[in-house]
Formats: sequence, structure tokens, C-alpha cells
Amino acid sequence: MKKIQELYRDYKDFIMEVIHFGIVGVMNTLIGWVIMASLYNLVHLNYWLSSGISYFVGSVYSYFMNSRLTFKVENKDKMLPWRFALNIIVCYAVAYGIAKPTVKHLLASQPVVIVENVAMLLGMCLFIVMNFFGQKLFVFRKKGIRSAGNEKLD
Repeated sequence: MKKIQELYRDYKDFIMEVIHFGIVGVMNTLIGWVIMASLYNLVHLNYWLSSGISYFVGSVYSYFMNSRLTFKVENKDKMLPWRFALNIIVCYAVAYGIAKPTVKHLLASQPVVIVENVAMLLGMCLFIVMNFFGQKLFVFRKKGIRSAGNEKLD
């Protein structure tokens, strides 16, 4: 019975993390998309600068909101901001690195402005999924949690 209660609690905690991450993500995505689209379409910065600046601004917001609201980090680990930054950089590079050539291939007959706007949207979607798991498993991981075999994980 105790195992079932633990599984239920872990499942419930995971669902709440996904919901909170989603709320923070929606706000972050709206802010980021406005910045990215404005920089790309109005200021005429290139694909990488527009998306990069947008992700820098969004990442600062996301760090504070997810550390407090989503993952409820209480320790003051000095490596936390560095792990967060590394996670963002890797997720950004992989997501947008995959998105642009993929969309360019799929929409080869479309104008560059269409291809790059769609690629930024796809990159955003890929980034969200990768970033959640990166933050959960790498950045805000919980130390000292016991696994099913009851050995302590670090």
C-alpha cells in the first residue's frame, strides 16, 4: 500500500510540474514570440539573432519562475544558474538547428521569410519539450530522492 501511495504522489507531483511548467511556458512563449517576430519582421535582424535575443530574455524569466513555482527549488546551489544556462544553450542550438533545415527542406518552394518564420515556430515547439526534460532531469533535479530499489540517488 505504501508503494502505491508513493507512486500516486510521484505521479501527482509530475502532473503538477507539467501544469506549472506549461503556465510559465505559455507566458514565456507569448513574450518570446512577440520579441522574436518583432526583431525578425520589423527590425529585420536575422534568424539566429532574433531567436537568440528572444530566448535570452525568456530564459531569465523562465529561470526565476520555474525554480520557484514549478520545481520549488529551495537550495542555493551556486551551479544552478550555470546548469540552467547550459540547458538553455543546448536545447536552443539543437531545436533551432533541427528546425531550420527541416522546414527549409519541407517548404523549399516558399520564400525565405515564410520558411524562417515557420522554422522559428517549429524550433520553439522542439525547445519546449527538450527544455522541460532538461530542467527536470538536469537543472532542478532533486538530490537524495529514493528510487524503487530504495537506494539513494544523487
